[in-house]
Amino acid sequence: LLVMAMSLAFAARPAVASEGAEPPARDWSYTGMFGTYDRGSQQRGLQVYLEVCASCHSLRLVAYRNLAGIGLSEDQIKAIAAEFEVTDGPNEEGEMFSRPAKPSDRFSSPFPNDNAARASNNGALPPDLSLMTKARKGGADYLHALLMGYKEEPPAGVKLGEGMNYNIYFVGNQIAMAPPIDDDAVEYADGTKVTAEQIATDVTTFLAWAAEPELEERKRLGIKVLLFLIVLTAMLYALKRQIWKDLH
Repeated sequence: LLVMAMSLAFAARPAVASEGAEPPARDWSYTGMFGTYDRGSQQRGLQVYLEVCASCHSLRLVAYRNLAGIGLSEDQIKAIAAEFEVTDGPNEEGEMFSRPAKPSDRFSSPFPNDNAARASNNGALPPDLSLMTKARKGGADYLHALLMGYKEEPPAGVKLGEGMNYNIYFVGNQIAMAPPIDDDAVEYADGTKVTAEQIATDVTTFLAWAAEPELEERKRLGIKVLLFLIVLTAMLYALKRQIWKDLH
């Protein structure tokens, strides 16, 4: 009876979508014990997010003032925030109102709610990108690969659903998001040559920082702790030798 029950349970399970291709491993500047974020890449990635991604994807857990962490000045942050409006209130009449965003506000969402987001994207809900590099298996490697994974045509016999796009790294290989980037999709303010590869690298670096803004500080603290432990171990060993020298 147990075997039969288990067989029926597995038989009743819905078919699981095929896994996407394994994303290739990349050498990111911030990986490793001494790794740090590339400030130039972060700032270019912010530009890509604002000009390309922000029309569909939110960044709800990041405040504009947090951009000081990627090297932006207070005036630059104020200028970026002022380009967006946020809902505030209630006012004296008890009504909500819109106002230009301030550095203390979190990034403005492109849609007022999830239903509005689905209605504007053929029923698909664009995910928030605040923790995207931590929320997906493969992290930054996966996100970069996903952005570059639209180049191949669907294999023979694969029929795409209405409004879907083929992506070799997405689970099931069908994704509602159209190819978001290509060569010359943006014009970098710092003059860096624009390619799809560069865009994918920069926006992934920015989103990696958005998910772990404390990464560099955590590494610095970790190095200090390791140095302290090394010195402490040496001192304890010398103390042990001194205490037991007459007994050996």
